[in-house]
Order: sequence, then C-alpha cells, then structure tokens
Amino acid sequence: MPGVVSASEGPLTTSFSTIHIRGMAQAEIGVTLEGMPAANPFTYSTYTPSLVDSENMGQVNVMQGSVDINSPTYNATGAEVSATVRHPMEHQNVHVAASGGSYGTNKDFIRYDTGEIGHSGVRGFVSGSYARSDMWRGAGDIRKWHVDAALTKSWAPGSHSEAIFGFTDAAQGEWLYPSLANWKTYGTKYGLNNQYYNGDTHYVGLNGKNTGAIYGTLKNHFSFGHGLSLDAQAYSVEFHGPYYYGETVPVANGYAGAEKYAHLDDYKNLPGYDPSVSKLTSVEVSDWYTISSGLTLTGHWKHKFNTLNFTYWYSYAQEAASQKFYPVNGSGHWNSNGAPLTANGGLLINEDNENALQQLNSFAVDDKMSFLHDRLTIDGGIRMVMANRQYTQDLPGVTARKSIKNVFVPSPQVLINYRFNPNHQIYVNGTTGYHLPAGLSSQLASYSYSTGKATSLPMSDYKPEYMITEEIGYRYSGLFMANLAGFHYNVTNHQVSAVSYEPGSTSTISQLINAGGMEAYGIQAELATRPWHHVSAYASGQYMHTKNGNNIAYAGDYLATKGKQEVGAPQFSGSLGLTYNDGKWFGNFTLQYTGAQYATLMNDQSIPGYVTANLGFGRRLPQIGHVSPKIKLNLVNLGDNHYLSSMYGYTTNAKTQHGVLTGKSLSGSQPTYVIGSPFVVTATLSADF
Repeated sequence: MPGVVSASEGPLTTSFSTIHIRGMAQAEIGVTLEGMPAANPFTYSTYTPSLVDSENMGQVNVMQGSVDINSPTYNATGAEVSATVRHPMEHQNVHVAASGGSYGTNKDFIRYDTGEIGHSGVRGFVSGSYARSDMWRGAGDIRKWHVDAALTKSWAPGSHSEAIFGFTDAAQGEWLYPSLANWKTYGTKYGLNNQYYNGDTHYVGLNGKNTGAIYGTLKNHFSFGHGLSLDAQAYSVEFHGPYYYGETVPVANGYAGAEKYAHLDDYKNLPGYDPSVSKLTSVEVSDWYTISSGLTLTGHWKHKFNTLNFTYWYSYAQEAASQKFYPVNGSGHWNSNGAPLTANGGLLINEDNENALQQLNSFAVDDKMSFLHDRLTIDGGIRMVMANRQYTQDLPGVTARKSIKNVFVPSPQVLINYRFNPNHQIYVNGTTGYHLPAGLSSQLASYSYSTGKATSLPMSDYKPEYMITEEIGYRYSGLFMANLAGFHYNVTNHQVSAVSYEPGSTSTISQLINAGGMEAYGIQAELATRPWHHVSAYASGQYMHTKNGNNIAYAGDYLATKGKQEVGAPQFSGSLGLTYNDGKWFGNFTLQYTGAQYATLMNDQSIPGYVTANLGFGRRLPQIGHVSPKIKLNLVNLGDNHYLSSMYGYTTNAKTQHGVLTGKSLSGSQPTYVIGSPFVVTATLSADF
C-alpha cells in the first residue's frame, strides 16, 4: 500500500517487525489480532511472527491516517494494522505443508479442521508448526514452535461465539545493528562471532532472545432483533523472555544501581577473572514478562438511516523485569544455575529491577447516518480514555523509585463519504489519534553499572502524543480500480525513542524524547487492473513532506531541529505488482522503492533510497485421490541488493552541533540501522486431504 514502508531482516525471525506508515514509527501504529491488542502494552513492540502462523492468517487490514474508534489500542497515533485468523472450515480437512530453502530454513506445518461436529453448530481447528533457520549474517540460529486453535459455535441466526488460542516458544541469536561506520567496514557480515576470545561480548553464546507468547480470547456476537446487537470480547495476551547480552562489568569501583562497590564479591575466584584487566566479561540475563487482559463491549442500534454504537473497553496490564549477571569463563561458557555477580556482601549487580501497572477505561460513541439512498454517509464519534500508569524501579541508592501518571485523552473524528454512482465516490475525513508515552524511560531513570549515573532520564513534560489529520480522496471502481488522496496532519508532543548500545555491551539504552510539534502533508495514489488473460497489475506511490516544529532541548541548550524533516519518513515511496492465476499456474512479482530516510533529528545522517524485488510462483498439481497438492517457489530480494532498510536506533545528532542559545558544541552519537534481507529462495510443498 502507498505510504507503508516495511523492513525484512531475513527469511525467518522471531523478533518484532519494523514498519512505518506515513512517517509514523512502529510504536505509533496500533496492531490488533482478532480484536486483541497485539503489542507489548508498555513498549508497543509488536512480536508479529509470534502471534499466528502465516498459513492461518485470514485478513490484514491497514488504516492510514485514522484508527477504528472501537479498537483496543492506546498507542495508535495515526495508523492501525488489524489482522484476523482463518476461521474453522465448514467441512473436515487436513492441510500439511513443508518448506525449505536458503540458510538452512525449514518449516513443517499441519492444520486439522473438524468441520461441523455432528449437528451442534460447533466447528474448530488446531494447528502446529516447527520452524528453524540459520541467522544469515553472523553466527547463531532461529527456532520456533507454534500452536493455533479456534472453536466456533452458532447459537441462532446472527448470533455466534468463538474461542481463539495461540502459543509460541521461540529462541534466536541476537541481531546486531550496525552504525554507518560498521556498515561501511563489515557490510552484511556484521553479526555475532562463532569463536570466543576473552572480552568478546559479540560471542554467539552470550547473546540471544528466548521469546514466548500466549494469547486467548472469547468473542461473542448476539443479535436481539429490532436492529439491536452486542459484541462482547474478553482477552488476555502474555509475552515473556528472557533475553541475554554480552557485558563487561567493572571488577572494582562499579555500581549496583547508584550504589558504589569497592569490588565484586570473591572476585579473584570468579571464572574468567584476569588481574591485568579491569573488567570481567559477563552475560546479562534480562528476565521479563508482560500481560495484558481486558474486556470490550460494543452495543449497536440500527434504526432506519441511523446506526448508533457505544463501546466500553477496560484494560489491565502489568510488567516485571529484572537482571542477573553471570561470569564467563575462558571458553565463553556461563552457568545460569550458578551464583550471579554480587558486591558489597551479597548485593546483586542490577541495572533494571522494574515493575509496571496500568489500568485503562475507554468510552466511545459513534453515530453513522445514511442519506440519499445510502449515497451519502456521515460518521461522527468520539473516544475518551482515562489511563493510570505507574512504574517502580527498585535499585540500591536510587531515591526516585516510583512514578504515577494519570492521563485523560479525548479523540473525536468525522468521516464523510459521497457516492455519485456505483463507480465514483469522494470522501473527506477529519480524525484524531493519540499515543501514550512508552517504556520505563518515560517515567523513571535507568542507571549504569560502570558510572552509577543515569543513562536515560524521564520525560520532563509527560504528555501523550496527539495527532490531528485531514484527508480528502477520490475512489473509482469500474474497468479498473483507483484511489487518489491528499492528506495533512499535525502532531503535538511527538515522541521519538533514541536507542543506543551500552558501551562494551550488546544491550541497549532507550531514551524517550518529546520532540514537540511535527507537521506533514502528502499525496498518495493506487491503481489496480482487473484480471485480463489471467494477469492483473497494481501500482502505488506516495509523496510526503514532513517538518519538525521545535528546537529540541539538549544538554542545557537547544539543537536547531526546527524545520528539519522527520526521521524514518521517506519523501518518496512506491511499488509495482503483477499477478497471474489461471487456476493451475499462479504467481506474483513485486517491486518496491523506498526513498532516503534521515536517522537523526538534525538530519545530519541518513541512508539512501533502495529498490527491492520479490517473485513467487507455483502450480496446483493434479489431484491424487482425495489429496490436492500444490508447490510454490518464493524468491526474496532478486539481485541480492545489499542495503540498510531502516533505523533501529535514532539519535538527536550524529555530528557535533552548536547550541541555539549559547553556541556551545553539542556532541553527537551514532544511529544504528537494520540490514535488509539478502537474496533468499524457499520452496513449499503443501496438500489438502
């Protein structure tokens, strides 16, 4: 779609995805799966690969510039991605698929659909999969076990219930994200090392992500007649670690929280200790979990030309995270069952010992009216959210250990659509969206074990990001399909997360920045043909100009960021696609262009634009008895283009700049980047029984 810029890291990954929509970063995009919030409730990272097997995906819908007023999201400034699972089939069926390809990638998948069980109106499915792949750059591999299941029941005409469940257990090595200098030096070889040497924090045995996810939801739709109906949904989503990273911990004169220690306990007998080196190579095990549970109730009343909706959403979320450090011996091995590093007679070395709690109440009312025999529709509504979020950071020597914030956000919208005839329509939208500040760094400081000083500071002005969007567009559906739209938006309290590596470590530090105001305007277009001789074509493109509205406070002065372009927001992007399907042979080809993107708020470092192309084709094989086999081949990144696809960690400035007020020199820090997927070939053989 126009304005959607996504970054693929490789043939298989279990980490969160990277996506921008109209310049909005991943954390500013709402993501739901079957009506459940699908992102980490505090950081908004979306572990898309852990939520549902791609074979079970039903639909993916993208809203640009607006958010469903009934959607259970509180981070969606101006875009939303909603996905659904492929529901149980009407008839009994077994689907199996086996895939293999580049970098040792393989996946085995099986799904069983029960069909209707007796005459009960109950249908269900259950599926399971196992996938693995080598990490295509650096050492390490990726493994994932996943289960999906659903059960539906029809109670009466127009009334039904559905229970949906998912489970994931995954493990992978840590992707390393290069600076521009690292990229120029190492290119696509930048990754974890397979052989350990003393002090090597990039060794594969010290870096990895063990990610788990469990979700479940019960969805109900009840029809009461006379235009009255009710949707009721309860859900719970849990994500957990641990992650682990290579670290170098001071043997003497280090810190636990903000409390200084003379030396590590029993340091002379610790594995890997070298009296000639002041730091001890260690592994940081970061254990964490988040859980988000909630209830949504939406009542509908349709009467003549009017449809009225009321929605109430309650959400309860909690998070806990803690760290332990374990010494590494001369072979790069460590023992998670052994004693963690301590100092001052048993004080755990720890940088992060946090707990978070959030409660949210959301009320929405929406009224849709139809006139002129449904040619004109006017849809207006407002959502009001009250949220309470509290963090505690229990570290030695730290006085500011708890922070409680209360937020109230109203977000109205109006959508007007006029259809001249079945082929032509115009629409005008005025929408708003908001984004609650993300992560511990928005409310409390983090501390370094090397200096005892704060590595990130809480926001001095804690306010939600807020966006107002105006859009006008034209749609045509006839011999072909087309969409042309112009949009403009203003953002206040625009939040940018600056991420950098901790010195001597593969662990990162996050600092949330209130970048003030931001404005953007743009135009986008789509064109699609209907099948002609089994071939259809698609093209889309977007031009967008962004402008920051404020200078950013920095080190007692201000950086001259006013008038600079927004980070991660290319001015030009576009795509071309061809699809072929004659009932036996099928295939598609896509070509995508993404323009240059700035990585710093000062626009003093950027990555160039790039082009990627993908091809997929296959054939439905002759049926053998009751078996319907199919084979397909996917080729990703034709031409094996080596490129940086997006930013992993933004910074304010990469080069030394001069302050606006005093003119003093303000040092910079280097952004880090995501390396795009290499050329990958995968083949899949599947069959239905």
